[in-house]
This record gives sequence, C-alpha cells and structure tokens, in this order.
Amino acid sequence: MMNTHVMDKEIGETRLDRETQGVIGKPVDRYEGPLKVSGKATYAYEYLADDKNVAYGFLVTASIGKGKIVKVDGSKALSAPGVLAVVDGDKILRASSQPMAPAAQTIDGEVFHYGQPVAVVVATSFEAARHGAKLVQVEYAPASGGRYSLEQVKDQGRASDQGVMPADTERGDFETAFAKAEIQFDQTYTTPSHHSSAMEPHASVAKWDGDKLTVWSSCQLLETNVQQIANGVGVPVENVRLLSPYIGGGFGSKLGIGPDAVLSALAARAAGRPVKLALSRPHVFQTTSRRSETIQRIRIGTTRDGHITAFAHETFAANSPGNGFFEPAGVSSVFLYAGKDRKVTHRLSETDVLMTSAVRAPGEAVGMLALENAMDEMAEKLGLDPVEFRKLNEPEVAPQDDLPFSSRKLVECYEEGAHRFGWDKRPAKPGSVCEGEWLIGYGMASASRANSLMKSSAEVEMTPDGRAVVRTAMTDIGTGTYTILQQIAGEMLGLPLDRIDVELGDTSLPSSSGSGGSWGANSAGSSVYVACEALIGEIAQRLGVEPDGLTLKDGHAIANNRQVPFTEILDGKSLMKLGTIKPGETSQNYNQASYGAHFCEVAVNAVTGETRVRRLLTVAAAGRILNEKTATSQCYGGQIWGIGSALTEELVTDERTGLLVNHDLAEYHVPVNADVPQLDVVLLPERDPHASPLAGKGIGELALAGVGAAVTNAIYNACGARVRDYPMTLDKVLAGMSPEIDAAA
Repeated sequence: MMNTHVMDKEIGETRLDRETQGVIGKPVDRYEGPLKVSGKATYAYEYLADDKNVAYGFLVTASIGKGKIVKVDGSKALSAPGVLAVVDGDKILRASSQPMAPAAQTIDGEVFHYGQPVAVVVATSFEAARHGAKLVQVEYAPASGGRYSLEQVKDQGRASDQGVMPADTERGDFETAFAKAEIQFDQTYTTPSHHSSAMEPHASVAKWDGDKLTVWSSCQLLETNVQQIANGVGVPVENVRLLSPYIGGGFGSKLGIGPDAVLSALAARAAGRPVKLALSRPHVFQTTSRRSETIQRIRIGTTRDGHITAFAHETFAANSPGNGFFEPAGVSSVFLYAGKDRKVTHRLSETDVLMTSAVRAPGEAVGMLALENAMDEMAEKLGLDPVEFRKLNEPEVAPQDDLPFSSRKLVECYEEGAHRFGWDKRPAKPGSVCEGEWLIGYGMASASRANSLMKSSAEVEMTPDGRAVVRTAMTDIGTGTYTILQQIAGEMLGLPLDRIDVELGDTSLPSSSGSGGSWGANSAGSSVYVACEALIGEIAQRLGVEPDGLTLKDGHAIANNRQVPFTEILDGKSLMKLGTIKPGETSQNYNQASYGAHFCEVAVNAVTGETRVRRLLTVAAAGRILNEKTATSQCYGGQIWGIGSALTEELVTDERTGLLVNHDLAEYHVPVNADVPQLDVVLLPERDPHASPLAGKGIGELALAGVGAAVTNAIYNACGARVRDYPMTLDKVLAGMSPEIDAAA
C-alpha cells in the first residue's frame, strides 16, 4: 500500500523536532565513506570487471563545425587487430539529453557542432578501440555560415517556452519608471561558457540478456534517464534496468544521459557482448553539455536615498538547434529585491556549438555574478554601504506577484556575516589599504536559490532483527544522500545509525526525484519521512496506542509505561511501507527560496594584477539542515566554484570552427588548492514549514550563487578595477586599475 503526503499545508511539529534519537542535523560521517576511501565503492565503468567477454568502445567525432555526413568508412578499422564493430548511422547521439526530455537528439546524417559523435568503434581492448577510431574515415559536405558566437547571433534571439522559468516576467511599466528615476544605472555584463568538469567522466557499461538491457551509468535522474536510454535504443522502458549507485560528481551534466549511455548499448548489440564506453576528458567537454555564455543588461532606477523604483535584468543566451533551454540568469532577480516596476527577460539564439544545459546553479551562478556586481556599483553611485543598500531594498513580499515568503532570513545573513567578517573595517575607498605591492579589498554579495519539492518515493523495511533498510532509486552525486536518508530514518524510527542500511541508484527500486536543482535531499528525504510515518502508525496500532503517544528510541517503542523492543513487535516478520511525497498548494501559494550572504577579502598585486582570495565567509539559511557536515561541504564546493567563476573559468570557442579549444583540465582552469583560502561557513537555524515535511530547503546550489560577485566586488574595493566581462583575469585587472592607485602602491 502506498502512503502519500501532498504538501498542501504547512507542516507542524514533527518527530524530527523532538530529536529523540539525536541524529538529525548532526555532522554525521558519510554512510558510504569507508567504501570510497578503501576503493570498494563501485562506479559505473568498474562493473563487469571480471567478465572476460567484455568489449570497449571509443568515439569517432566530427572534425568540422557544421555540415552533412556523406559517408562513414570503417573498413580500415574493422581490419585492425581486436576491432569487433563500427557503429554509425542516424541513431548516434549528437550530445547529452536535456534533463526531463524524452530522449537525446540524434545526428540524422548531420554535423551540428565540432566534436560531435559520428560513430563508435568496439574492440577487445580500450587501446584497440582507440586506435580503430583513428582509422575510421568520414567524408563530410561542410556547410558555410556557421554560427559560433553568441554576439554574432544575439539579435536573432527569441523568447523560448522551454526554460525553467517564463522568458518574460514583467510588472508595471519599467521603461517609464526608469526614465523618471532620480538615479539611474545601466550596464551590460558578459559571462563565458562554463563546463561542469565533474571528477568522474561520463561512462557506461551495457549488457544485453536477450531483449533485456542492463546499463550501469553515471546519471543523476534515473526515472527520466532510463526512459531516455530506452527511447535511444528502441526498446520498451520496462526492458531496461539502469544502475548508478555511486556518482563522482554531476553538477547538472548528468541530469540528462550522456551519449555514452545509449552508444554503449548500441555497441553491445552490434558486438554481441557487453561493452564499456568511457568518454575521454576532451570527449566529455565536446560531446555532453555546457553552460551558455550570456550577455546581461541590468538597469536599476532609484530615489536619491536609494529605494529601487525600477528594475530590469535582460539576458541573451545561446543553444544549439532544436534546444529550447535557456540560461535563466534572471531567476533570482524576479524576487530578490524590491521595486514596483520590473522587467526580467531572456532571449535565446541558436549557435552551431555544443548544446547548452543546466550547470550547477543554472541561472544564479552567472545571473547573480552580474546582478550583485550591479548592486555594488549602484550602492557606490548612491554613496551607500553595499550591505545597507541591500537591506534598504528588502521586500516584505515577493515583488513580482506579492506572494508571501515561506521563510526568509536574508537580512539576518547580512548582519551575521558583517559581524563575523569585520565588515566595519572595509577599506573606505579603492586603493586605500596596501601591504607592499598588494592592495587589500573587501567585497560582499547576496545569495539566493529558488526552492523546489519534487515527487519522490521510498520504501522502508523494518526487518525481524530490529534493523531498517531504506530503498529508493534516488542518486548520491557526492552530496551525502546515503547519510541523510539514514539520519531521517534513524530519527523517525528511533534506531542507531549502525542499524540502518540504505540502497540507492537502481531503477528496480521505488522511483525518486533524483539529484538536481537542490531538490534531492528534501524530496527523497520527505518520501522516507512519509514511509516512516506509516511504519510508526502500524507499530502504534499493534501496541494499541495513538502514534503521537509513542516514543521510539534505540530500537524500542515506549508508550503507556511500557518499553517494547522492535524484535518483539515484529515477531519474526518484516514490516514494510512505501512512502511518496508530492508538491502541493504550498509550492503555489508561497515564494520559496534559500538565502545567504558572502563576504570576501582579496589582495591584488599592483604590479602583476594577480588576485589572491584571502578570506571567504558564507552565511546561509536553508531551512532545517539535515547534516551539518555534508551541508558545510556543499558550501565549500560552492565557494570554490565561485572563485573559479570570478577569476579563471572560461570555456573558449574557436569562432572559425566551433571547436571548444580548452577541452581538458590542463587548459580549462578550475581552482586548485593554491587558489583557495581557509573557507568559513555559518548555517543559521531555520525551519521552513511550507517547503517540505522536513522543513528544509536546498543548499547545494545556494552556496555558489553570488560568490563570484563577492570576489570581484572585493577586487574593485582593493584596486578600483571594475570589470564586467568575466572572468576577471589579471590582464583585465591591470587594464582597469586606476593609475593613481597603481602609483600609490
């Protein structure tokens, strides 16, 4: 029997608030940690390690940016030692699938971008497959007029209805209000393309048993991913089992299947044996997905004392033909600051470059980089402290639609962060504090991330020996899902954590929300909560008491002056319940988001333009924190990513061919240890009764939103360089640095 909770009203006090077992929210070590550090956690590519019959695949990719595929000649490859098959044709995937889409796009005889898959070579060893791929000869009919930059096609942008938010969100008459504003601000910011660059490359293993297919792959959303594989291969979805028990990072790039998932299955069918297909790092960059480059115009009109009266955030983004997803850079601009007359728009243009899709904090990561720099610039124009300007424009209700906020501790984040960081010691003006040739500056930025609750199911079984097993097709992309679900079950059922097992990442288990959009922990966790509530109801019934009068602790049920061990209640039999959570009216009736504030200190070298981040503090409020350690770890990751967005990360496109030039980790510069200071994270106590039965909200992507702007605002405070074309590399800093400041240093 399924037990379903629809989130139609706020949640009251629950067993989680009692903290009887004392495990919820605590900084518990990872459930799967020992397996990972000992090398016993099996990732996708490691399956069938002992199968002597397994073969290996390697991609053949396009060497032009746009055109037709005239002929694929695999004869030389097939004559090479070890080569078993060359798979080509219209069913080859051109890139990853968009999240939630029914299937990935196929090539259908065309080249849509440089580096697109054209064929797969299958051989008895990885080396033989790689060599065979070099022998495949492809004849093309190149097309002229390739579109390889957003700037080139910006004016062809259109409003798309396939984004995560409406393309146009307006209220009032912005243009008139802006024209009448006493103080006006109007600037354009550009951000480059980014890549997820997960540690584990996209990889899959496929095995056929008759017409039944098993795929081990690195995927985030199994419920939709298995459908995408089935459609790509051409079999009923009930004939496909997908397993992703451990994932070495996804950051959005594994929300839709990578081309490896389908191509490994097609290759296994052609070769008549299981096939492993791992994308090389350049293949990951060239054949999966990326974040769009953006052009963002921000206009702010205020009164002389700093109240925002008019606000506009207009974004241009890119995608490949047939893809309607746009980078929602204005997703937080809709509700973050006050302002009666507003306009938030997005326009999508087609380019002949690898498709764009969700990358960690889609929208906020680049949108708040622009917005929070604009707020800093406007504060300076008004002669206001950046924190005070933001507090002055804190709305009482969501400014776009007047919905009440479910919970909002943004001002508290400002105040706690300013106090802990020592914001009152911020240099009064750029270049006023130096240590030798190093100029010192402070910067800050807001953080926000819209909250979502998704449908999710989980099964919880209490076994005769007094243990519990949690089962769901939820995935753990390194965020701590195993541990969090274990903690929820432990707190609800009154069991020590060492008596709870968790099984994830298998489509034979109850379907789940999957990991993405910062909805995973609260959605999957709520389904575990619902299943546990049903189990508690059954235990109470067996004891003849009301559930509210029942206390569960350390494997015992306590009620009416009786303490009964679970083993006695279960009487040699298992007790199992299935729980499902569904979003309801609270998602429609409240504006739900997590909030935070970042504070940063940098040193900028007056001679070289080098920036060193010295201190970085994040203060966040994201509802109930389910595990303090994993939540803090998520914030560390966001902070580090934000440093990269501000200073180094840029996926460069050759505008002659569409080639992604820096398609490896040697040239695509993510921050390393030397770039990252000691990080500080503060998590404010909060409960959001409208967000989920757990009263929690997402934090993984909140931690990235706005970090880059805190860094770049600090650079301006240090040396007077205000760069609006990111990343803020040392050449741009030197060019923007005030000569007077340089001379003084």
